[in-house]
Amino acid sequence: MDIPPPIPVPPPAMPPDSPEARRWITIVHLSALAGFLIPSLGQVLGPLVVWLLKKNDVPGLDAAGREVLNFQISWTLWMAVSWLFVFIGWCLILPLAGPIVLLVAWVLVAANGAIKASNGEAVRFPLTIRFL
Repeated sequence: MDIPPPIPVPPPAMPPDSPEARRWITIVHLSALAGFLIPSLGQVLGPLVVWLLKKNDVPGLDAAGREVLNFQISWTLWMAVSWLFVFIGWCLILPLAGPIVLLVAWVLVAANGAIKASNGEAVRFPLTIRFL
C-alpha cells in the first residue's frame, strides 16, 4: 500500500496590516530618495525596482507603489517644467526659486508619505497625475 506524498502547503499570507507589510510600503516610499544618488532618474527607479520585486508578495504594496510612482513621475515632470522656466528667464531671480521650492516641497511631501506609511495610513500625494 503506497501512501501518497503530502501536498505542500503554501506559507501563510502576510496580513495586510502586519509590521512586515508596513515596512515594505515605507521602503517603497523612501526608495525615492535614490534621486539624490542618481539625479533625474533615481526617484523613479528606486520605487519602481521595489514595487516590481515585492508587489505580489506584500499586501497593499501594489497600490502604494503605484501611488509613489505616479507621484515621482509627476514631480519629475513639474521639476522639468520649472527648469524650462529657469532657462527661458535665466536673468531673473524668480525662475530660480521655482526648482528650489519644488525640491524642498518634494522632500517634505515624500518624507510625510513615508511617515504615514510607517503608521499604516494610506497616502494620496498632491499635484499627482495618475499614470498607473
